[in-house]
Amino acid sequence: MTHFDVIIIGFGKAGKTLAGDLAERGFKTALIEKDKSMYGGTCINIACIPTKTLMHDALNGWEYRAAVQRKNGVITRLRDKNYHSIQDLNNAAVYDAKAKFISDSEIEIEADDGSKEVLSADKIFVNTGAENIIPPIEGDINSDKVYTSTTLIDEEILPEKLTIVGGGYIGLEFAVMYNAFGSQVSVIVPDDEILTDEDPEIRDEITKDMKESGINFMFGERAEKVTEEDSSKITVTLSGGRELTSNAVLFATGRQAKTEGLGIENTSAGLTENGEIEVNKHLQTKAENIYAMGDVKGGMQFTYTSLDDYRIVKSHLFEDGSYTYGSRTNVHYTMFTDPPYSRAGMTLDEAKEAGYQAAENSMPMSEHPRSHVNNELRGLFKAVVDTETKEILGVHLYGVNSEELINTVKLAMGTSIPYTVLRDQMYNHPVMSEAFNNLFDI
Repeated sequence: MTHFDVIIIGFGKAGKTLAGDLAERGFKTALIEKDKSMYGGTCINIACIPTKTLMHDALNGWEYRAAVQRKNGVITRLRDKNYHSIQDLNNAAVYDAKAKFISDSEIEIEADDGSKEVLSADKIFVNTGAENIIPPIEGDINSDKVYTSTTLIDEEILPEKLTIVGGGYIGLEFAVMYNAFGSQVSVIVPDDEILTDEDPEIRDEITKDMKESGINFMFGERAEKVTEEDSSKITVTLSGGRELTSNAVLFATGRQAKTEGLGIENTSAGLTENGEIEVNKHLQTKAENIYAMGDVKGGMQFTYTSLDDYRIVKSHLFEDGSYTYGSRTNVHYTMFTDPPYSRAGMTLDEAKEAGYQAAENSMPMSEHPRSHVNNELRGLFKAVVDTETKEILGVHLYGVNSEELINTVKLAMGTSIPYTVLRDQMYNHPVMSEAFNNLFDI
């Protein structure tokens, strides 16, 4: 049995960052990854980077196959960089193997050739991420024309018609992307509208723009059956009885923690009702030497929250432990549609319900000078503030460069900068950020 100071299961953002930090501090560190195509984790290989690369190329008029090939090159470069960032360290070793707990301190690993070995460690960190969910559904669910967000981006033939099951953030991004590449896209949405948790005006603007771009929505419908018609067509039967025939079906119906086969049942750690690894504010499980980071522990599934999980663990291991899971507030996010939508904090209704003296301002992007320079008048910015404390309570930015602008507002929210500072800041011109002069004039 080989003993390490630390074992990390999963090469995701938190895991690889922690592995590098610990190895450089002199800890003997093992990083175990069962899939060589996943060095660097979900974001680099099957999510953020490949989809945003494809989105960039789609919106810039690239031919689909060429865009997929460029995406593959981007992933390969970043994956190799991530692998060597750990493997080349003196105190670190990367194991290409499946990992399974056999006790709180022991891991059995199995290589591709079937050989097995037991490793032990003083501390073990689980960073195995999440995987796509395909709900139980009748018919030819195993057809090669049924995809997830992971598999569709590797398909080099653009489907002439694409059916997307699910109207959440991932489904909408794929709808915009494949519509821009030239597919005829239909989105099946079980609710009467998309983005039910978002500000109603923003939601209506996004819906309008997506419809005007040619995307078809089937509201109030559920997919009940998939039927492979022939070598090129597949039909989805909807709950209302209608049928939708296309060349490919994408299930964008959520992701769940990846714990199957980990042997959590062989440890003192436990799972939540949703199948995620249960952790405390320091990301420790019920077994004090076992931690969980990233998507596998539940919560928002972003690479930057995974990186922040590393900061929580670092604070607990090497600092005063004051930075905890509860320290994380107003987590911002972006949906990379066209234009993108970014949000941090509350809507006006949420703020009022929480007891704030809340007020709101909105600014159509058609009123912003830079929008005319960009020749892009779509979009709507909204801000919610507390008129007594001058606190920024929420921002909802639907428009060009919102994915960058949201970070400025998040910084202000996290450091208690009054909204009046953003209102009165002198910005250069003409730029998108000077919209804050008017947006925060409340």
